[in-house]
Amino acid sequence: MDAAGAKIIGGQFGAAWTKALVLATLCLLVLGTGLRRASACPPADASFTAYSHAFYFTEGTNGYFHKTTDGGKAWFWDRAEEMEMLLDVFERTTNPVCLTMFSNFFNGFLTDHGANWEKNEFNDDIMWMVIACARGYQQTGNNAFRAAAKDNFDLCYARAWSANLGGGLWWKTSNPSKNACVNGPAAIAAHLLGLISGDTNYFTKAEIIFQWERAALFDANRGAIADGVSADGTVHSWASTYNQGTFIGAANFLGHTNDALLAADFMVNELCRGGLLPAYPQATDGGGFNGIGVRWLAEFMRQRRLESRYLPWLQQNADAAWNARRRSDSLIWSRWPAPTPDEVLHSWSCSSAVVVLQVARSSPH
Repeated sequence: MDAAGAKIIGGQFGAAWTKALVLATLCLLVLGTGLRRASACPPADASFTAYSHAFYFTEGTNGYFHKTTDGGKAWFWDRAEEMEMLLDVFERTTNPVCLTMFSNFFNGFLTDHGANWEKNEFNDDIMWMVIACARGYQQTGNNAFRAAAKDNFDLCYARAWSANLGGGLWWKTSNPSKNACVNGPAAIAAHLLGLISGDTNYFTKAEIIFQWERAALFDANRGAIADGVSADGTVHSWASTYNQGTFIGAANFLGHTNDALLAADFMVNELCRGGLLPAYPQATDGGGFNGIGVRWLAEFMRQRRLESRYLPWLQQNADAAWNARRRSDSLIWSRWPAPTPDEVLHSWSCSSAVVVLQVARSSPH
C-alpha cells in the first residue's frame, strides 16, 4: 500500500464508520481491486481518492464536502455539482461506494436546505440539483431522488418561465436577466425528467427552453453561447465552458447534432489556448466551469461516436491536470498546467480536474 492509501485508512476518521468504509473502498479502487478491474485508471482513481480524503466528511448519515481545505461546507450549487462528480466516477468504475456517498450527500442536502428549494433565489442553482437528483435516480432507482427532482423543477419552471424576451427562464427571482446558466441546465433537467418520469410534457419543455436559448443566445455561425440577455434586451456576449457544455448536452439529448458540433468546436478551438481549457480562478464560480464543459462534451462524443474528433483533446487536458499535482495531498486545482500551489484550495474548483480525468475515455465504462 502506498503512503496515500495508508493515510486514508489510518487517518483520524474512525469515529465515522461511513467515511471509513468509503475511504477504504476508494483505497481498493486506487489499488485496482475494485469491482471492475478493467475500468481501473490510476490517475482518475487517485484524483478522486485525494479529493475525497481532503474534502469528504460525514455527520451521521449526512455526507458533505468541505468548502475549502480549511473546512466549511460547500454551498448549494457547488454541492449539486460535486454530487454529479460522484456520478461521473460511478459511471466510469461502477463502484457502489460512489452511490453510498451520493445518498449521504442527498441526506445532508435535505438537512441543510429542506425538500423544497424555493427559498433559493437563483433558479440555476435549483436546476443543477434537479440534474444531480435525476441522474442519481437513473443509477439507483431511489424514488426520493426522482420526487425531489420533479417537485423542484416544477416550482422553478413555474416561477422562472415568462413570455418576456420571447420566452426563456429568468436567472433569479428578481428577474434581472435570462441567462444560459439557467436555460441550458433546465433543458437538460427537463429531458432527464421526461426519461425518468414517463411524462412527455417534460420533453416538450426541454425543447422549448432549448429553442429559446438557441434563438436568443446561440451564434449559429461560430457556435458561441452568449452569457445572457438583460431585461432591457441587452445581450452579454461573453462565452464560458459552463454555458458551452450545457448547450452541447441539451442539443445532444434533443437530437440537434449540428448545433452541438458547432458549440463543441467553439469550446475546443476558440475558448482553449494551445488545446488547454481556460485557467479560471480557483476561488470563484468559474473554478468548476471546466468540469461542466467536459462532462457534456464527453457525453456527446460517446453517444455520437466522435472520439476521433474530441478524445485527443480531452486526454490532453486530463494529462495536463494530472501533471499539475505538486502538493503532498495530490490535489489538483483548476488552472492546469500550472502546478497546484500550496495554498487554501476550494473543493468546487478542484472538482474540474477530477471530472476531466473521469470522462476522458472512449467507452461507457
